[in-house]
Amino acid sequence: MATWRQDITYAFRRLRKSPGFAAAAVLSIGLGIAANSTIFSMVSAFVLKPAPVGDPATLLSLYTQHKGNCCSEFSHPLFEDVRDQTKSFEGVAAYFPLMPASIGGKGEPTRVWGQAASANYFELARLRMPLGRGFLPGEDKAPVVVLSYGLWQRRFGADPSILGAGVNLSGKPFTVVGVTPAGFRGLDLGLNTELWVPLGTVDQLMPKLPERNSRHASWLMVMARIKDGVSREAAQAELTGLGARIAQLYPKNDEGLGFHAEQAGAMMPNLKKGVTLFLGALSVVVLLVLCIACANVANLLLAQASARQKEMAVRLALGATRGQLIRQMLAESTMLALGGGLFGLVLSLWSTQALSSFKLPIPLPVDLRVGVDAQVLLYTFLLSVGTGLLFGLAPALAASRPILASALKGEDVLARPGRRWTMRNVLVVGQVAMSLTLLCATGLFLRSLQSASNIEIGFRSKGILMMAVDPRLHGYTPERTSQFLEQIRQRALALPGVTSAAVTDIVPLSIGGTTNGMHPEGRPAKDGESNTSVDFYMASAGYFETMGIARVAGRDFADESPTAPKVAVVNETLVKKMFPGENPIGQRMVGGGGGPYEIIGVVKNSKSRTLGEEPRPMMYRAVSQEAGTDVSFMGYSVMVRTNGNAAALAPALRREIQTLDPNMAIFNAESMEEHLRNSLFLPRLAGTLFGVFGGVGLLLAAVGLYGVMSYSVSRRRREIGIRMALGAQAGNVQGMIVKQGLVMTAIATVVGLAAALASAKLAAGILYGVEPHDVTTFVAVPLFLASVALLASWIPARRAAKVDPMTALRYE
Repeated sequence: MATWRQDITYAFRRLRKSPGFAAAAVLSIGLGIAANSTIFSMVSAFVLKPAPVGDPATLLSLYTQHKGNCCSEFSHPLFEDVRDQTKSFEGVAAYFPLMPASIGGKGEPTRVWGQAASANYFELARLRMPLGRGFLPGEDKAPVVVLSYGLWQRRFGADPSILGAGVNLSGKPFTVVGVTPAGFRGLDLGLNTELWVPLGTVDQLMPKLPERNSRHASWLMVMARIKDGVSREAAQAELTGLGARIAQLYPKNDEGLGFHAEQAGAMMPNLKKGVTLFLGALSVVVLLVLCIACANVANLLLAQASARQKEMAVRLALGATRGQLIRQMLAESTMLALGGGLFGLVLSLWSTQALSSFKLPIPLPVDLRVGVDAQVLLYTFLLSVGTGLLFGLAPALAASRPILASALKGEDVLARPGRRWTMRNVLVVGQVAMSLTLLCATGLFLRSLQSASNIEIGFRSKGILMMAVDPRLHGYTPERTSQFLEQIRQRALALPGVTSAAVTDIVPLSIGGTTNGMHPEGRPAKDGESNTSVDFYMASAGYFETMGIARVAGRDFADESPTAPKVAVVNETLVKKMFPGENPIGQRMVGGGGGPYEIIGVVKNSKSRTLGEEPRPMMYRAVSQEAGTDVSFMGYSVMVRTNGNAAALAPALRREIQTLDPNMAIFNAESMEEHLRNSLFLPRLAGTLFGVFGGVGLLLAAVGLYGVMSYSVSRRRREIGIRMALGAQAGNVQGMIVKQGLVMTAIATVVGLAAALASAKLAAGILYGVEPHDVTTFVAVPLFLASVALLASWIPARRAAKVDPMTALRYE
């Protein structure tokens, strides 16, 4: 221990004498570790972090699977079967995962998302409530509510007297009985649940839910706590047997029934593969960045080792062992790495905040925030120590075995006779090759972002403001809902600067939505064929004018009566699929979406769910005819077009809504351009991450090449002096040095391009409008890197050309 303390003290004194070298090494390693800590924070949040419950290892999330297809929710009768007929579990609980509600009280009404859970939900979760309790066994239908810690702080100012007080949920009185711990937001990864009510009260808050006795409707998530002494395998075997018995009893609904169990709080199985691949790819990329940084610092240490060759020879001559020298140098490299780790940790605190600002374009309480937790701190520490040993080992081994006679005379310990390529050259080639691979990936994703930004979306996003309301959460009848939405539209039209206004249930490019199979009336799909899948939207009069979607035939919606025959406007893709060569106006459609619907108009195609999709069949129905029979789960968005700044119109539109109903919660207020920017989530995220990592890799590679060339010039100072004394021109000397740098770059380019071409195929699924082997990228990036390498070689070459022969020879 005393020996290690002595090594650390000496290493600290050594580094203090070379502040420039130490700062360069810490900066290089810090950038590499920051990239790794940032990506690992995502891995920790979405893959490794256990559910914030008591004893998470024994709490399982259960899913149904039919004929091997996983994973689905439970019907209420199926939940009761599992609860009542299994013996492996201490308890089984169910909950409805997404329940919008409007919460009243102090200030303006607020829309929040909650869950309706069975009475044993909190008992099975084993939560330590900071205030109050969970549900009691007899409270399955009691009007009580448990608040999340965040909602309690934000809405009620962390007032402990809220316990036992009444709150208004969607117009219904509920009594607060507890507050969950700060880190608990439910068991569904990525969802930000803010309140819980008993499952028996969900009918009061969510109209038109499936009948509880129906085995056909799957709407419940289920969790189960394994009994002490029961293995997970035994529990799974019991579930498998139960599934087979239920499939025999109810073959119509449950044929091929099985169950799949995951640890509670884990990612859903059908999402796990894609997310794991994405995070795995990012992890490989940041490890490349760290390897570039390690090569950079290893080169610095090799240069320092050359300067310390006489010191090492003297130590060996005085009796020091090679192991002692290696240990001393590894102590120095580890201290540098720990300093880089600390710097990288500070950078990752900022970068995780920046990543958390990315939002998905969906009107759901998705929480994708990441941060630096205990797992990230431990990972950063272990990575720092491992990195210090990695980049310090090669210089330590090389410096600890000098040729004593040469070293004591002051000759370069690493300049072996007859060797044209040194370890420093090899490290630089590796740096440049890895940097080229990163830059090619960066180029692909930046071009993908550019392509996605230029995709024709089929509507005009500029100048549109959107605000959402949900009248059904305030007890509105279908008729009153239609009247209220039309009143908002008329008031919006009267605002200064507004040119058009409309109402819809789903904003385009929100990823999700309603899709149903439809066919022309009287012409059902033939045997073996399926109906045409059609994306359903609700729209009011003025919708197509507000969105800037051109009408090509028929008319727009007017004041469609709820009791009149149902009408629809369709897009060109639907006409092409369902009415090829026919006039669609006046034709009628039926299918899973109800009907019949008479087509009154045809509009141009526009993007429906995502930017990268092919044109999809779309059908717009009149809000006034559908609000009563097809309740919009997401509420209704009021869309207003203005010639001025859309965001500046928000206070006026909010006042108009509050004038009509002061208790109406207003949510999802944003401009269409903000929504469109969020719809670029994946290309923006990939472009940002690869842009940063590629830039860092390029900087480190350029610095590494410059360092090697500068070192080469200093080592060959006498040789250059002799050449110039014998008549060599400055241009010849410059060319010789630059050629050395470009040869290394050319070798690195061949290696890096091969790796980039091989890895580009992995990115094919997340590129927009760009081929994995994009010619522009794979030509421009090597040329750009070659120009950077030329500059990094030319600066030392220019200095070499100015060497005075007499000064160089006298110096030697």
